[in-house]
Amino acid sequence: MSADHSDTPEIPEHPRPLAWLPYPADEIGGLPDGLEYAHWDGESDYPTDPARCAFYCLPYMKNKEGVRPLPAMRNLRVVQTLTAGIDHVQPHLAELPSGVRLCNARGVHDASTAELALTLVLASLRGIPDFVRAQDAGRWSQGFRPALADRTVLIVGYGAIGGAIEDRLVPFECERVLRVARSPRTTERGPVHPIDDLPRLLPEADVVVLVTPLTPATRGLAGADFLARMKDGALLVNVARGPVVDTKALLAELESGRLRAALDVTDPEPLPAGHPLWHAPGVLITPHVGGPSSAFLPRAKRLLRDQLHRFAAGEPLSHIVTTTG
Repeated sequence: MSADHSDTPEIPEHPRPLAWLPYPADEIGGLPDGLEYAHWDGESDYPTDPARCAFYCLPYMKNKEGVRPLPAMRNLRVVQTLTAGIDHVQPHLAELPSGVRLCNARGVHDASTAELALTLVLASLRGIPDFVRAQDAGRWSQGFRPALADRTVLIVGYGAIGGAIEDRLVPFECERVLRVARSPRTTERGPVHPIDDLPRLLPEADVVVLVTPLTPATRGLAGADFLARMKDGALLVNVARGPVVDTKALLAELESGRLRAALDVTDPEPLPAGHPLWHAPGVLITPHVGGPSSAFLPRAKRLLRDQLHRFAAGEPLSHIVTTTG
């Protein structure tokens, strides 16, 4: 005769790990069944108690709002950014439990940021801002402008985005592309020089493209000495982070007319009304739009699908930047 277990209390099932995502799960599609999903866009009320969250993907372009729930996420195991840079999260890592993996969005912004970098180079060299102003005034204003062909381009911060920028430079018949990164190495296209080689390489470049992450080592990297080593008439393009450039030192070079600049990022940012950068000679400014384009969302969703499948299966995650101690 079988035992009667009708009075035995049921043991509750262990809840599935909860992932907070910046997009509804059904919009991402193809997510693993072994997880629970909550949608939080950084603006509405929290969808659940943050303490339940195990995998947190920060909302894109909402840095201040995105880090707000981190101190309450006591059971967190993964923080996923949708940016290549993680400087907005790093100050909050000490608030997280030990063993939390911080992953960035390496690869998501390569195409979009590289497109904008090339756009800034071409627009600045060919004087597109002047032509737009002339069009607004109804004035036919021809002139002789430098081309990208036969120029030397120096890419400072030669990672995935730096490589994507070089991919797009190839058809433009540049004389040379020079590469600098924290980790020197040899690629199929040529050497990647160490940062220590910058004083030697800067005077050779007609265009210098900054695409470094913001770290203590790169903050103020393009300071007075860096800029002074650039050749007369050279173009500085910053698609990295604003504080990589010393704004005061750059303004001095722009106002003297010796250098030109194209900046997708600034310090301070957003650039306040009345700031002298707005009206400095030879500068083109875009409002930190390297990433947000139609190329972003499909790549962001692919990244999240892949990472969540890895997380659910207990497999190693991609693009781990650091793990909290």
